[in-house]
Amino acid sequence: MSNNAATSTEEQIRNVAIIAHVDHGKTTLVDQLMYQSGRYRNEQLDKMAGGQHGLVFDSNDLERERGITIFSKNCAIDYLSDAGSNCRINLIDTPGHADFGGEVERVLMMADGALLVVDAYEGPMPQTRFVLQKALAQGLRPIVVVNKIDRPDSRPDEVVTEVFDLLVDLGADDETLDFPLIFASAKQGWAANAHDERPEDMRALLEKIIASVPAPEDRSAEPTQMLVTTIDFSEFVGRVAIGRVRAGKLRDRQKVTVIDRHGESTTQQIGQLFTFDGLDRKQATEIRCGDICAVVGLDPVSIGATIADPEKPVALPPILIDLPTLHMTFRVNDGPLGGRVGKFVTSRQIGDRLERELRSDAALRVEPGETREQYRVSGRGLMHLGILIENLRREGFELCVGKPTVVERVVDGERQEPVELLVVDVPADHQSSVMALLGDRRANLIKMGQKSGATGFVHMEFSIPARSLIGLRSRMLTATQGNAIVHHTVIGFEPMRGDVPHRSSGVLIAHEPGSVTAYALDALDDRGVFFVKPGDEVYEGQIVGENCKAGDLVVNVVRGKKLTNMRASGKDDSTSTRPPRLMSLEESLEYIDDDELLEVTPAGLRVRKIMLKESDRRRVSRRAQAALSL
Repeated sequence: MSNNAATSTEEQIRNVAIIAHVDHGKTTLVDQLMYQSGRYRNEQLDKMAGGQHGLVFDSNDLERERGITIFSKNCAIDYLSDAGSNCRINLIDTPGHADFGGEVERVLMMADGALLVVDAYEGPMPQTRFVLQKALAQGLRPIVVVNKIDRPDSRPDEVVTEVFDLLVDLGADDETLDFPLIFASAKQGWAANAHDERPEDMRALLEKIIASVPAPEDRSAEPTQMLVTTIDFSEFVGRVAIGRVRAGKLRDRQKVTVIDRHGESTTQQIGQLFTFDGLDRKQATEIRCGDICAVVGLDPVSIGATIADPEKPVALPPILIDLPTLHMTFRVNDGPLGGRVGKFVTSRQIGDRLERELRSDAALRVEPGETREQYRVSGRGLMHLGILIENLRREGFELCVGKPTVVERVVDGERQEPVELLVVDVPADHQSSVMALLGDRRANLIKMGQKSGATGFVHMEFSIPARSLIGLRSRMLTATQGNAIVHHTVIGFEPMRGDVPHRSSGVLIAHEPGSVTAYALDALDDRGVFFVKPGDEVYEGQIVGENCKAGDLVVNVVRGKKLTNMRASGKDDSTSTRPPRLMSLEESLEYIDDDELLEVTPAGLRVRKIMLKESDRRRVSRRAQAALSL
């Protein structure tokens, strides 16, 4: 503990980030700590979680639906330690998916320590490695929490060894390798110092935090400095800057200098100050050094800005965010059915919304497209951009997005592309299928062996180009009959590895507009799998299914049965069609090709060709063939 730690007569502060792989239980762990702090009863947590037991930190609709953490959150717990000290523990819940690494990198800067939550069966996973590497780079020493110890297939000793090996691989020092260890069941609400103990509460974890995480350094006598790591927005007060006071103090109505990431400064006045009180915010007149707070009334202010003393304005080191790895085109929905259900359909409205997103998402990049109605949007992965598109759709936006492509860079005249670490756990009898599938996609095998504690499973690690992962998950599940467990994370840039396979099948394209009929789908049943059902409205150029052969095929799915005295309409009652293939947003983004678009509306998704008319597509095809012949 720091020599400048607060005494027992003064409230002590601990700033702790919680990092883990997806679905290893860190959000449930936070909920239990909130409940056992005495601030909330179970029924209050259930009400905050929208009727779902616990998981109150997953407040966003998408987080609850997907069961993952997307946005970082802060809360504070008041705790009376066994030594009689009043302690204030600021907990920072962080995303576990590498696509939201921008959130992870920022919030780690507010912490003095970390809880590394690891599943007692799965052990450390690729995202664990990703986030842990970021934490070690910030100088944070982790407390390892082996969670879900109550699982019948748990293997705590092997998992602890795997965490040690991971830290060695990441270059951790000897002090970090001697990490504090806690065994817990967040679901059952207990934590212990040994895996064979079964206490009734989480007190062992709270005591370990107090003993192992250093108190913030006391720099209250120095000029004020606070780094803005998160931006929130309120319809009532506007922008809210959240961060940790690194030096000095902040006072209500104080004059400050705001220095942005580019070094430009403005003199402003703080409107209000808030500390975190449980899950809520409580207005304060002063924020002391080391505490995390929210500042209202500053504009302009952005992520990475420093709030400094106007008499001695000194900027803190800027936040370094990893570069995007994937980009796609956002454009106005110019389809025949565009604008019918959306509230925001113009390029200006889309551009303004993307600009607002940039203020709170440091990992996002937005650039002008080829035309005034297009934007080139870059992010950290398909899920990162998919979450943005889904939020736009739910807010009432209509737009079209193009095929995701990787962000390349040129180093010393050589083209380089992002490469990811791909981890696959699969039953042994499907090993050859996985090897064949990944071999075609330019993957290099790094490690292979039996998965510890899982009889009959093979553990494989590959380095693979990020572009090879587009569309891989569905093919992997098909090849392994749904038994593969797949995770991946970016590890850097490498020279281009050559071509990778594209979609092998063609598509079925609507020939004319109208409503889909069962008669037409029944007649085309042997042509492939359809994405539409009888009664759906389609237009010329819309992709209505997948061809069972290579090459695109134009079909008429709105053709009705012509009635005569010899052909009665009653016979249509016996017509049956196969259920359509329904694809999620991410699956649709993986599916589309270079000459196709995904039409996103509040009512649903449609896949279409960029050029709707068949004559236009043929003309472009002839030109391309002529150019190749030259």
